[in-house]
Amino acid sequence: MTGKVLYKLDKILTTFEDWTLFISVLVALVALFVNVVLRYGFNYTLAWSEELVREVIIYTTFIGCCSAVKSRSMIKIDASVQLFPKLKMPLTYFSNVVILIFSVMMMIYGSQMAAMQARTFQKTLILQIPLVYLYAILPLTGGLMCIRTLQIIYKDLTSFQVDT
Repeated sequence: MTGKVLYKLDKILTTFEDWTLFISVLVALVALFVNVVLRYGFNYTLAWSEELVREVIIYTTFIGCCSAVKSRSMIKIDASVQLFPKLKMPLTYFSNVVILIFSVMMMIYGSQMAAMQARTFQKTLILQIPLVYLYAILPLTGGLMCIRTLQIIYKDLTSFQVDT
């Protein structure tokens, strides 16, 4: 039963991550392309284009972290595992715990930062996007990373039990 729920949740989160990354990168590429054509073809620059691309890069970085956790592509130092293969599982669990702690910190401090932005009503300079929307990505992706890490820990534990 738990496996089915995790599988369904994985499908939903993967679809969300893939489509938001695709759409946001596509929007940034179109905005950047139009800005380059206007700049070099017509000697005119869109100021909002650069701000939009900067915000999309921030957004895709955090969503990409969630995707990297899912695919186990986070940066690791694997020299110790190659030297001492018996340390593979303990170091994997340690890495997962560190990612869990980091994701919980992102949720806690990110929601505090988003709340502060909500109280101050700050907006971006050109597009006038409320900064609370930009800071809200921190607790959102912290939660996604936490869910993804728990999924990986569950997979590791069930595969470890099958192997023994």
